[in-house]
Amino acid sequence: MKAYDIVVYGATGFTGRQAAAYLLGHPDTRDLRIAIAGRSRERLDALRLELPRDPGVIVADAGDAASLDAMVQMTHVVLSTAGPFARYSDGVVAACVARNVDYVDITGETPWVRRLIDAYHQAAAATGTRIVPMCGYDSVPADLGTWLVVDHIRRELDQETREVKGFYQAKGGLNGGTLASALAMAEAGEAALLDDPVLLNPPDDRTDEARAANPDQTGPRFDPDVARWTAPFIMARMNTRVVRRSAALATVLDGAPYGRPFRYHESALVRRKRGRLRATGASLALGAAERALKLAPMRKLVKRLGPDPGTGPSEASRRAGFHRTHFVGRAADGTRVDAELSGQGDPANTATVTMVCESALCLALNKDALPGGPTRGGLLTPATAFGQVLVDRLRSAGMRFEIL
Repeated sequence: MKAYDIVVYGATGFTGRQAAAYLLGHPDTRDLRIAIAGRSRERLDALRLELPRDPGVIVADAGDAASLDAMVQMTHVVLSTAGPFARYSDGVVAACVARNVDYVDITGETPWVRRLIDAYHQAAAATGTRIVPMCGYDSVPADLGTWLVVDHIRRELDQETREVKGFYQAKGGLNGGTLASALAMAEAGEAALLDDPVLLNPPDDRTDEARAANPDQTGPRFDPDVARWTAPFIMARMNTRVVRRSAALATVLDGAPYGRPFRYHESALVRRKRGRLRATGASLALGAAERALKLAPMRKLVKRLGPDPGTGPSEASRRAGFHRTHFVGRAADGTRVDAELSGQGDPANTATVTMVCESALCLALNKDALPGGPTRGGLLTPATAFGQVLVDRLRSAGMRFEIL
């Protein structure tokens, strides 16, 4: 018998502390055994005193493969908040695949996820091990919102889906861990991978034709579907890749393609007043920031001025945040379907914690009800791993998912 149902790895970091508190205070976890894990016994013991109830404590260090393997063997599910993930969570995933232990995290490091797919997808699929990265704000809203539209068109209209577009509005702050991950990707020189629109697709779907059909938005654009000016969305190079992987896996795993062909795009909505000017300014600012991160002196400056790892917005600031995504889908015959996903709380912090914790609870409490049944495995996405089960859990947690 395993000692724990869920282990939170990286628990003493900014997001890890919130995740541990969320799980240990959750009404569904009274009968679950939960542990916190990290490299510092002293910091873990200090965190333990702050939590709603007493967790187990496991000392595990990313630089010590034996300690990671021992941690993984003690649990059914690992929830990792330890980023940069390419640096601190690579060994955790390797141990989870080797020990048939399910895994979720909040990474946005798509080049790292590509490497995980290449290294572990087949082995995890063979053993029914669910490895599900990107279970925070990137990329649960995009992935589940698109899935909701596609599922509705399939059930209500008996059609495939031609296209889905996501339009984002949000208010929130940046934590030190997110910044550290962004800087790590920039320092690794992975711009070419980040720019690939089908980076996470299976090999047969990574074609020039698919790339040409799914370009990233790089400038201001007026979208007639919402009658608004839009700008490039900062998370689009993460979210769109996950949605396109979900679409490809739906064909492989379920024989139920989203559409043939299927396209997904997303944008940031700007205010209506002076919309074109706002969209132009936002586009220029994002482009300048991306170019700056490619320069070592600018990265050094950002690192000095930005939040340190383990820090982030205040609780009051997190409560004041919100996120709202409007989806416009087109069925094969052109019929339009609108959906919306929204919630209160800082998207990169509060909402991310809710999303990843509820994803872990899907694995700990609802595995028999998940898509594909309890034996599905591989490097999956939130939609292909959790589907309606996660939608229902997030609705119960206060988020709104609805067809309009």
